[in-house]
Amino acid sequence: MNHKLPPLNYEFNALEPYMDAKTVEIHYSAHHQGYVNKLNAALEGHPELQEKSLKDLLKSLNDIPEDIRTAVRNNGGGTFNHNLYWKIMTPGGAKAPKNKLNEAINSSFNNFDRFKKDFTELAGAHFASGWAWLYMNSEKNLKISSTPNHDSPLMEGHTPLLVLDVWEHAYYLKYQNRRPEFIENWWNLINWDEVEKIYTEACQ
Repeated sequence: MNHKLPPLNYEFNALEPYMDAKTVEIHYSAHHQGYVNKLNAALEGHPELQEKSLKDLLKSLNDIPEDIRTAVRNNGGGTFNHNLYWKIMTPGGAKAPKNKLNEAINSSFNNFDRFKKDFTELAGAHFASGWAWLYMNSEKNLKISSTPNHDSPLMEGHTPLLVLDVWEHAYYLKYQNRRPEFIENWWNLINWDEVEKIYTEACQ
């Protein structure tokens, strides 16, 4: 399996004013593409691994040969995380989820505003590079967490639903060191229909 960079569902400038076109272009075309390229390079000479999906690779890192395990973890994780990151954003996103996802968030966090507050604080407090997540665990409960580097809840057997990139390359051109402002503006971009779709599929 030759892993590829998925196409964006919008133009580079479509997420403005909350995310600038140059950041999206560099983030997607350079950083994301770089992880895809390095993942494919790490898997060269391992045809049995090339047949596995990205999710299967990351769920079974302990089975990856030790000499390429770190490269697969970092670049496979970088590929998966960015795939989801771009997918769950859209121009003119809805302000909040609806339907069963909304019910699940209310059940797990009391209400959407509490979830948003907790997630925002988690993302803002994460030290150095990493990601903030909403995920569903094996008991089908919703949880939030942050992970360093390109790790994800997927590596622990959970199902990621929503993700925010808090690496500096995700926001530095526009926001410099103002990560809290970037996080607050990001809430305007979430594609809740897509997150609901991922959640519904995970519940089956």
